[in-house]
Amino acid sequence: MTLEQRISTKQARVGVVGLGYVGLPLAVEFASRGFETIGIDLDQEKVHAINAGRKYIADVEERKFAACVKSGKLTARGDYECVNSLDAVYICVPTPFTPHKEPDISYIIHAATEISKKLRKGQLIILKSTTFPGTTEEYVQPILEKTGLKVGRDFHLAFSPERIDPGNKKWTTANTPVVIGGVTKKCTELTCKLTEQIVATVVPVSSPKIAEMEKLLENIFRSVNIALVNELARLCDRMGGINMWEVVEAASTKPFGFMPFYPGPGIGGHCILIDPYYLEWLARKYDFQTNFIALAAETNESMPFYVKDIVLREISMRPVPLRNAKILVLGVAFKKDVDDTRHSPALRVMELLHMDGARNIVYNDPFVPTAQIDGLEFKSVPLTKSLLRSSDCVLITTDHSSYDYDFIVQHAKLIIDTRNATKHVKEGREKIVLLGDGR
Repeated sequence: MTLEQRISTKQARVGVVGLGYVGLPLAVEFASRGFETIGIDLDQEKVHAINAGRKYIADVEERKFAACVKSGKLTARGDYECVNSLDAVYICVPTPFTPHKEPDISYIIHAATEISKKLRKGQLIILKSTTFPGTTEEYVQPILEKTGLKVGRDFHLAFSPERIDPGNKKWTTANTPVVIGGVTKKCTELTCKLTEQIVATVVPVSSPKIAEMEKLLENIFRSVNIALVNELARLCDRMGGINMWEVVEAASTKPFGFMPFYPGPGIGGHCILIDPYYLEWLARKYDFQTNFIALAAETNESMPFYVKDIVLREISMRPVPLRNAKILVLGVAFKKDVDDTRHSPALRVMELLHMDGARNIVYNDPFVPTAQIDGLEFKSVPLTKSLLRSSDCVLITTDHSSYDYDFIVQHAKLIIDTRNATKHVKEGREKIVLLGDGR
């Protein structure tokens, strides 16, 4: 039976390497559609959790996940021994950057190397990890071909970027269009056929490099536009009398040629912060400087410093020294209504405040019970009336929907709002310092 036939009849066995925010939802989708799916992760806690029917990714639907595990369609293991029995293998591992802002694709290299040890004829390997153009063909392909098997003849290889948006209830793994670029035409066709089993809209492109660059464009587009409004928000604060949030709202009434982006304390998550540096690193290999893109990334990375300075300024006007000032941070996830703290600007602000001498920092986040800041472990404290009243400064860094902002403003002495979360609050606005409001 050919791979096409195995896919069409749902007899294809699917493997997913890396069971994080990308891999686990992907594995659940295949398993829920009737494919025997095996997740591979070196983190034994994740493996045990999945096999015990415990999900750890908020975006994964509980009922669907439980059904997949109970039916036996979804299992997990902590090694690569099963790879030679799989028909298709997705690579969904992290791609961080080094302290020098250079790409770290060591997780991809390791996964490809382990897969190569079990690679057999007829298999389909699909890289989903966000990376720089050339990774699939210049790094993964040579590792797999060291086996003597040739891509397009003996096995198939493609790049299909992930498009996970944590916390987004409308666009999920199941309904977000997927881009696919295979090394050969057949590689693309097979990957499209497999992907169509779980996603309605599949967009084939001419090569892995196109798909790899397309993914960077998606995220750099956001980075540049967020940097633009962040810089304008700082200008509005400098000029006075211009509220950047109102400016964006007004501009949004234009039905063409404008897309709203909003200021904030910085950017977080995995992709938007990292991808500009991936492209900048690659461009240097071609003696090309991505000045515009790099400047946008630097602007966004400077925002936690700007927020920290706002906090220091406001506390300096209160009858308490910074060291003794009680600073309550609301929300440490990188975006609203998720538990993901990767590169969270809130944690960066807390770290900077601690480095500057603040020693009485506490936080509340209904999604994040504990957090590490500057080598110290913090625990989320209950958001009570007494906590708000005893705090010298309440800093809103993540605008979770569950927060009662009227309650917060009513009982707090001072609120620094970096997300315009208090926009609908009517009473007590004199207590609010809003990032970019021009006051």
